[in-house]
Amino acid sequence: MEFIDYYKVLELDKSATAADIKKAYRKLARKLHPDLNPNDKTAQQKFQQINEANEVLSDPEKRKKYDQYGKDWQHADAFEEAKRQQGAQGFGGQRTYTGSTQGFDESQFSDFFESMFGGGGFSRGGGRRQTAQFKGQDLNATLRLNLTDILKSQKQTITIGEKKIRLTIPAGVEDGQTIKIKGYGGEGMNGGPKGDLFITFEIFNNTRFKRLESDLYSTENISLYTALLGGEITIETLTGKVKLQVKPETQNDTKVKLKGKGFPKYKKEGQYGDLYITYKIDLPKNLSEKEKELFTELSKLR
Repeated sequence: MEFIDYYKVLELDKSATAADIKKAYRKLARKLHPDLNPNDKTAQQKFQQINEANEVLSDPEKRKKYDQYGKDWQHADAFEEAKRQQGAQGFGGQRTYTGSTQGFDESQFSDFFESMFGGGGFSRGGGRRQTAQFKGQDLNATLRLNLTDILKSQKQTITIGEKKIRLTIPAGVEDGQTIKIKGYGGEGMNGGPKGDLFITFEIFNNTRFKRLESDLYSTENISLYTALLGGEITIETLTGKVKLQVKPETQNDTKVKLKGKGFPKYKKEGQYGDLYITYKIDLPKNLSEKEKELFTELSKLR
């Protein structure tokens, strides 16, 4: 698997702090965002790389492994375990490596890794040692969508490196939700299975509704006269306009529920949440003298 220098991708060096990494990622993400470079495949590829780099370097544990093991960082735990076993027992006819791997260059580490997990060495009993297989590196990507993009299930093609992957995005997917696409990660080692691709969704709310799972919330302004006397109003929903009957003497902050007018339920075809409307009463302004007189008379009646 080709080695990608995550520090170089983010235009940083290894001394970068967590704040430096966060700042560099945000700067490059704004510059390379697909919405700003719709027909630029190079920018799209770089955008995927900076997301991958940020995923690793912003995590202290992953960054530590990456700094120490480079392209093989995801196999670090298996390597350390095997190194401990070899240090305790040794292998017949093979070199025994001791001490820290800190400071190994990439070729040294790869040779060591091969000597332990590949190359057909022999066990202490004299038989040929079985080559260990390791799953390939998992990849991470971020897919940004508008809320209105996920009102219905849709198919979309995304590019990860040089791969084009066509996937179905279910209606109602949540902001921050991650899905796994099996077998679309890095190549395995010694014949091991491919890694997986994890896609995290970032959903931008481009509507005036507040979303909470599959329910939606909004406010509607109604006049003082409609609140007092009742009447019909027309409101917008995500699926079109609907008419509502406001009851007489409706109080400010009264809530009403429109069943089934909310957001699609994730992976539940044809099922929707509810829409909750909160009424806000608009008080009249710039009253005329006649209106003031009428309101004064009304107050005396009460």
